[in-house]
Amino acid sequence: MSLLCKTLALKSPPFLLTISRFLSSSTAFDPPTSSSYDEQVAAAGRSRDFEALHRLLNKRYKDGCFNTKKTFKFITDTIEHDETLIPNLIQTLSRLDSGFARKNAFDSLISHLCKTNRVDDSVRVIAAMVRGEYGVNATTFHPLLNALTRKRRIDEAWRIIAMMKESGTNVDVTAYNYVLTAHCVEGEAELAAEVVERIEAEGLRADARTYDAAAMGCCRVGRVEGAVAVVRRMAEEGVPALYSTHAHVIKGLVGLGQWREAVDYVRAVGGRDVLLDRENFGFLGSVLVRKMRVVEAKMVFDEMGERGLDVGDKLRREYVALLEASKSTFDNCRQILLASQFCRNDRVAFTSNIVMIESKFHCPCGSSVF
Repeated sequence: MSLLCKTLALKSPPFLLTISRFLSSSTAFDPPTSSSYDEQVAAAGRSRDFEALHRLLNKRYKDGCFNTKKTFKFITDTIEHDETLIPNLIQTLSRLDSGFARKNAFDSLISHLCKTNRVDDSVRVIAAMVRGEYGVNATTFHPLLNALTRKRRIDEAWRIIAMMKESGTNVDVTAYNYVLTAHCVEGEAELAAEVVERIEAEGLRADARTYDAAAMGCCRVGRVEGAVAVVRRMAEEGVPALYSTHAHVIKGLVGLGQWREAVDYVRAVGGRDVLLDRENFGFLGSVLVRKMRVVEAKMVFDEMGERGLDVGDKLRREYVALLEASKSTFDNCRQILLASQFCRNDRVAFTSNIVMIESKFHCPCGSSVF
C-alpha cells in the first residue's frame, strides 16, 4: 500500500502546476482588425454570401473596426459580369443596424464605386439611401461630385447638386468647391466667378479650398496679382492658406519670368509658420535650381540659412552642383574674353565685357552675353 502511494505521488504533478499548465496552454485570440474584416468581407462578397456580408458589416462596427477604402474592393473585378450585385448590396446594406453602421457602409460603397468609375451605380445607391432615409448628408455626395468634376462632366455635377437640394440635403461649400476647382483648372474665369457668386448668394462662407481654387484660377489666366490679392484676403478673413495656394502664386510668378518677385513673395508671407516657410522657400529654391537661376537661388538659400530652415540633402546637392557649374562656366567665359580681347589689344572692350558678365550673369545657359 505504501508503495502504491509512493507511485501515485511520483506520477501525479502538483495541483497548482496542473492548473498553471492548463492556463498557459489556452489559446490567445488576436483582436479583430479592420484589415481582417476586409478580408472576410471580400471573401463573402466574391462568393455572393450576402447573409455573411450582412453579419460581418454589423459585427465589425460593434468591434470598433470601421470600414476602409478596401472594404468593397471585391466589386472591381465582378461587377461587370453580375448586374444583380448592386441591387443585392443595396438590399443587404439596407438591413444593417440603423445609425452609423448602415450609413458608413453606404458611404464606403459609394466612395468605392466613384473611385472605380462606377458613377451611375453610385447614383443608384444614393437614390436608395434617399428613399430609405438612411442618413444622407452632404458628405455622401462628395465622392460623386469629385469623380464627375475630375472628368469635366460639369453639367452632371450640377444635376447632382440639384439632387442634393431635392432630397433636402444642405449643399455645403465643399460641394461647390468641386465645381469651382474644375473651372479654375481650365482657366474658365467667368464660369468660376459665377460659382463664387452662388456661394455668396446662398450665405455660405468660403473656406481654404475655395480661396485655393480662386488663386489657381487667377494664375492660370496670367493674373498673378489677383492670386496675391486672394492670399491677402485670406489673411484678413483669418483663413489659413494651404501650401498649394502659395505654390500657385510662386509658379505663376516664375512662369512669367518674375524671379525676384517670387523671392520677395516668399519673404513677405514668411515668418509666421516654420513649416510653411520651409515648404515655400524649399519649393521656390528647387524651381530656381532647375531653371539655373543662380543669383535668385543663392538669395533663397541664404535666406533659408538665416531663418534656420532645413534644406533637404537632395536639394542641397543640386544647389551645390549648380554653383559649381556656374562658377566653371563663368571662369571659362572670362578666359575666352581675355584671349579674344587681348588678341585685338582692346583692353577697354575687355573691361566692359567683364563688367557686363558680372552684372547680368544669371544662368550658364541663358545669359545674353553667351
